Amino acid sequence: MSSLSRKIARNKNKKNRKKAEKKLSEEVGLFNKIPDQCLVCEKDFDKKDKEQVTSWYVVVKAQEKKVNLYCPECWETAQKVIGDFMNDKENK
Repeated sequence: MSSLSRKIARNKNKKNRKKAEKKLSEEVGLFNKIPDQCLVCEKDFDKKDKEQVTSWYVVVKAQEKKVNLYCPECWETAQKVIGDFMNDKENK
């Protein structure tokens, strides 16, 4: 009985590992689709600049296989607009 349960566990682990590898390969494929500029203001993005890499915002839409890139200024503006909209909606 124990060899059967080990076999079932190995098969389950193998399936989980394959799913994880597939998901990782899809995400890495989307990483290569990062644009070279902000979606809104079209400011250039340098992938080798550590400050830009850590401060810019990346939005991944996996189902659409689309990657959007936003500079900090455009991101803050969008967050403010969304916050104002939500506050207006709650107040009405």
